[in-house]
Amino acid sequence: MQILRLSPLYGLAAILLIFWCGTWFVHILAICYGKYKLNKKVCKFPTETPLTAVSIIKPLMGVDPNLEHNLETFFTMDYPVYELLFCIEDKDDPATIVVQGLMSKYPKVDASLFIGSSNVGVNPKINNMQPAYVAAKFEFIMISDSGIKMRSDTLLDMVNNMTEGYALVHQMPFTCDREGFAATFEKIYFGTVQSRIYLSADLLGINCHTGMSCLLRKPVIDQLGGLQTFGCYLAEDFFIAKAIVKSGWKMRISNQPALQNSGFCDIKSFQARLIRWAKLRVAMVPTTILLEPLSECMILGAFASWAASLLFSWDPLVFYLVHILTWLLSDWILLSIVQHGSLTIHKFEFVVGWLFRELSGPYLFLNALWSPAIRWRTRTYKLQWGGIAYELPANTNLSTKRLIPS
Repeated sequence: MQILRLSPLYGLAAILLIFWCGTWFVHILAICYGKYKLNKKVCKFPTETPLTAVSIIKPLMGVDPNLEHNLETFFTMDYPVYELLFCIEDKDDPATIVVQGLMSKYPKVDASLFIGSSNVGVNPKINNMQPAYVAAKFEFIMISDSGIKMRSDTLLDMVNNMTEGYALVHQMPFTCDREGFAATFEKIYFGTVQSRIYLSADLLGINCHTGMSCLLRKPVIDQLGGLQTFGCYLAEDFFIAKAIVKSGWKMRISNQPALQNSGFCDIKSFQARLIRWAKLRVAMVPTTILLEPLSECMILGAFASWAASLLFSWDPLVFYLVHILTWLLSDWILLSIVQHGSLTIHKFEFVVGWLFRELSGPYLFLNALWSPAIRWRTRTYKLQWGGIAYELPANTNLSTKRLIPS
């Protein structure tokens, strides 16, 4: 009778250990695939077939200390034919002056400035980009966020990856080297937990697209109804990728990670981004509610320690400490692979930043579940299951009204 009463616990323990082993398999996949895929030497211009021209859409709002430098890297790329399409919603936005200054400095670069947006949906980024998308001249469209810094050969690398059968090439998010603990925290997040998910998902053919820097085939997007089709979503990047794959095309990441180089870097604003992304994931993929917290190092380690103690009588404290140490070391290896060079982070800084990320991760996820309304700049949105968004009136009292996705 005692064995019968304990059997469900043994079954649960076995499931947890299997899940734990699966998580470590993801670690190994990400490290091996990252070593194989990332930061390969870019092939020079082909001599037989000319490279496809590219229309680069840059949605902008506001100015940060690094904006001019980041935008200038698009004017100096080593690529034969491309156009730059800058989109600014408000004519009084100071980003207008920055763009006009660069256009004057590089008159030989084909660049245009679009002021004002089109109201094609609830997504302000899509609304901002729509006029430039309609005016784009070339078959390939690149969408690039304002904080992205380009290497001279990044566009060439992305185009080289857009081979036959592919309609979407996207860059894995990463960051430039910057000073301060907030910058270290961002680099650790994007170089460990984000890279682990991104690399393993790309290898397994799972949709992991983030739209901060991506290359698209415009005829394919036009067949899907154009950018405006995705204006009803806040996570337009996820649904663009989903629609592309559903129509029979493939997608993959490029060899170079996207270099985020925002001039504003602080813990509070970055955690707000993480919370917003978690809310979007929960609305788009409801299984995230269970799987994401269970995939966190500290939570998974605690469950796995209990399971190993029950099934094999192993010391749970020793198991837990070895689990955490091994996880930390594997993340250091992965971050080094993504960085592709000497890390500017001291080992002690990495340990502190890594612990802060791992300990704060579950709290941020619970925060996302508790208050599912999405705040994006000055606007607030409500998400339905499936990802469709509605903008809420500006006077909505979020402190007294909890918004549940319907």
